Amino acid sequence: MSDAHPDNQRNSTVKAKVPRHVAIIMDGNGRWAERRHMPRFAGHKAGVDAVRRVVEVMGRRGVEVLTLFAFSSENWRRPEKEVSLLMDLFMVALEREVKRLNKNNVRLRIIGNIEGFSEKLQKRIHKAQALTADNTGLVLVVAANYGGRWDITQAARKLALRVEAGELRAEAIDAEMMAGELCLSDLPEPDLFIRSGGEMRISNFLLWQLAYCEMYFTDILWPDFDEGVIDDALASFSRRQRRFGRTGQQVEEGAEGA
Repeated sequence: MSDAHPDNQRNSTVKAKVPRHVAIIMDGNGRWAERRHMPRFAGHKAGVDAVRRVVEVMGRRGVEVLTLFAFSSENWRRPEKEVSLLMDLFMVALEREVKRLNKNNVRLRIIGNIEGFSEKLQKRIHKAQALTADNTGLVLVVAANYGGRWDITQAARKLALRVEAGELRAEAIDAEMMAGELCLSDLPEPDLFIRSGGEMRISNFLLWQLAYCEMYFTDILWPDFDEGVIDDALASFSRRQRRFGRTGQQVEEGAEGA
């Protein structure tokens, strides 16, 4: 019988195979607040604290890229007051958190149609990215006013313009070329997708990039996301065999020959 403590066993499992890129849908802020008889916005503020915790833990675990879905292109449909408060929170978070990120060598990157935001917010986004541009640690990607269909559409439009200009033949377009025009084209594709809050869908998030991603869903609401939940997700990933269309035997033989 092993004398190893369960926590030590879990940590050794996590270290065995850490995903390079983790993508997260941060769901459950509003429900977290409602269950506490608080306004929904209180849940969004608590969610910022969870982001801080998750960034710190992912960095310590050796994850290279962390992509967070902060505001989707569909979130504009929410009540006007809630959207306005979310924009204000985004402004404040960029101002406060970017200094902490920079101090911890984290590089911040915002993806999505930022032209849909106010000019003031756009300037804050550019300033925050510029401040951390030379950092060499964890890459923190925040998807804001982002949608997977928008991402694929804007990539297709770029290629169509090249065809229209005579720079590219339509029959030369392949999956690799398409991927090169998408957001995150210069980063490894997500290995692990996590969604909090109990919903089991990807909600128009990184549709192309998640093609071979491992999925992990949890009922934990985002403000309650902590180190233990993260390690459970990483441990689950570590136990999976990623085949990418091959058989399990092929993967095992490849590992043995490595």
